[in-house]
Amino acid sequence: MRTAKHHQRGFTLIELIMVIVILGAIGGTVAVFMKGPIDAYFASARRAALTDVADTAVRRIARDIHKALPNSLRPTNNNQCIEFIPTRGGGRYRAATNSAGVGDILDFTTTDSSFDMLGTNSALTDQAIRAGDFIAVYNLGITGSDAYAQTNTSPVLGVAGSILPNETKINLTTPPTKFPLASGNNRFHVIPVEEQVVAYVCDGAKQLRRTVRTLAQAQAGGLCAATGDILATNVSSCKFVYNGSDLQRNALVQMSITLTDSDGESVTLYHEVHADNTP
Repeated sequence: MRTAKHHQRGFTLIELIMVIVILGAIGGTVAVFMKGPIDAYFASARRAALTDVADTAVRRIARDIHKALPNSLRPTNNNQCIEFIPTRGGGRYRAATNSAGVGDILDFTTTDSSFDMLGTNSALTDQAIRAGDFIAVYNLGITGSDAYAQTNTSPVLGVAGSILPNETKINLTTPPTKFPLASGNNRFHVIPVEEQVVAYVCDGAKQLRRTVRTLAQAQAGGLCAATGDILATNVSSCKFVYNGSDLQRNALVQMSITLTDSDGESVTLYHEVHADNTP
């Protein structure tokens, strides 16, 4: 009786080694061609992330600068910081009585503790004037008419109805204030009590910060200290340049911010902001 013979065949060691070598060569070739696009993708992602942070930062600064009190913008710390006085809104004060001799005017010849605002305060909604806010009139940023020195500002004691329709009486704190200069358009600006002075500063820790102080603290100096909310990190350099000495045109703020991540990837963003410089 014969038994069946089964012949089994497999890969030899040499064949396995050849397959490994061939696969390694193919894999190496593919890696060479794939490395560039993959590196470019991750580099683009890093640059996009840095650009997004820088763009958000400059847009936030620009939004605040658009609300700055005229002639209050000033860069400090070798252009590493810019500070300004924000405004919540404004209005027009009564400069003369009506035909019947009625109306509380804002008197610039003597101290005055109240005046009528044209329009109702309730209609201003989120820009409504509140107790503790500051009224600023014709800020020029010079001696005698400088909101930082509080020579042309007065805190608001309260808001009440006027005896005239569609007007609001603004009561100022005592002692009464004498505003130095009248506005050509009878305008005044409102400085919010919660944010009287704002500064953006690049500190030594490569951070861009937003600092809020009171007018009294700003007058004492030291506003651009490295305190406040962090707006951006990895800030390797920043610069704020202000051009606005001519009152016949708008002021211009030039911002340049460079962000660098841990891999050495850098993005520089340049932005210009126009600010109303008419008091």
